Amino acid sequence: MPHELTPTATADTPERRAFYERVGRQNMTPLWLSLAKLVTPKPTSACLPAAWAFADVRAAMLEAGGLITAKEAERRVLIFENPGLRGQSKITTDLYAGVQLVLPGEVAPAHRHAQSALRFVLEGHGAHTAVNGERTTMHEGDFIITPPMAWHDHGNESGQPVFWLDGLDIPIVQFLDASFADHHDHDEQPIVQPEGDSTARFGHSLLPVDYRPSTRSSPVFNYPYSRTRETLERLRRDAAWDPYHGLKMRYVNPATGGYPMTTIGAFIQLLPSGLVTQPYRSTDATVFVGVEGRGRTRIGPDFVVEWGPRDVFVVPSWWLVTHEPQEDAVLFSFSDRPVQEALELFREERTHA
Repeated sequence: MPHELTPTATADTPERRAFYERVGRQNMTPLWLSLAKLVTPKPTSACLPAAWAFADVRAAMLEAGGLITAKEAERRVLIFENPGLRGQSKITTDLYAGVQLVLPGEVAPAHRHAQSALRFVLEGHGAHTAVNGERTTMHEGDFIITPPMAWHDHGNESGQPVFWLDGLDIPIVQFLDASFADHHDHDEQPIVQPEGDSTARFGHSLLPVDYRPSTRSSPVFNYPYSRTRETLERLRRDAAWDPYHGLKMRYVNPATGGYPMTTIGAFIQLLPSGLVTQPYRSTDATVFVGVEGRGRTRIGPDFVVEWGPRDVFVVPSWWLVTHEPQEDAVLFSFSDRPVQEALELFREERTHA
C-alpha cells in the first residue's frame, strides 16, 4: 500500500556543513536538505481563505474615481491581494484578481498583452468592451474574455459607473518569463465587425464551414448572463442536485468543447435554498463571486464567509469547502483548472460531513 513520502531529517556534522558551504559557493545545494519542502505529501500553500465585501470595494473604487482618471491609470483597478501573499498582486498562488471601475464618459485605453483576462460584470450596464475589432455591450453577470495578445479597450457611454471583476493569469505568465504588451495608437481601437458577430458565427452550435482555429481561446468573447441563467433554470427542472455543487456548469469554447481560455477555467452554479453542500476540496484554488441570493460558505475548519451579490471570496488549494445558501443563489467562480488538467495534476476529493 502507498504511504506518504516523509523524508527523515539528516544529522548535522562539521564535515557536512563544510561540504554544504563549499558546494554552495558553486551554486549547488543538496536535495536531501530541501526534499521535504519540494515534494510534499499534500498541497501546501501560503494562500489563505479571504473575502471582500462589495460594499467596501465599491466605496473605495468611487473614491479612487475622484483621484485618478481611467486614462491616466490605464486601468483603474484595486487588486485583491491574498492575505498570505501580500505584495505579490495575487489572489491565489498563480492568479490575479481585482475590481475595475469605468465612470460615465471614460475610456480605458486600448492595449494588448500576453496575459489572458476575464471580466465578470458586477454592477451597471451600457458600458462596452471591444476585443479585436468587435464591441460588446456589458450587462450585469456577463462573462467576457480577452485572449492573449488581443487588442481590447473599455468605454462607458451610460450615465452610471460600471464595475467588473478582472481575473488574469499574470502570475503564470510572470513565472514563465513570457510577458509581452503593446499600446494602441488610439484610445479606442477601430471597430471592424458588427456587435454580436462572433456570437452569431460561433455561439449557436454552428461553425463557419471553413473555420480553422488559429488559437485555442474561444472565438466567442461574451457569454451573456441572460442565456446562462436561462440554462440553469431549465436544468433545475430535471437535473438531480449534486450534493457537493448543487447545479454547476463550466463555460466552454464552442469550437472545441474545451475551456474558453487555456489557463483559466470559469464556472457557474445554482444552489437551491435549503441545500447544505457536502465537504469538497480540489487542487485548484478558486475565486468565487456572489451573483444572486445570499449564503454562507465554510472554508476549512473555522473560516466562514457570509456572502451576497457581488461579494468575492477565495478558497485555497485542498481546503475543504461547504456552501449553505440562505435562498436560491448563484455563484460564479474561476480557477487554474485548465492548467492543472493539462499537466495531469488536478485532483478532487468528495467527503461527508
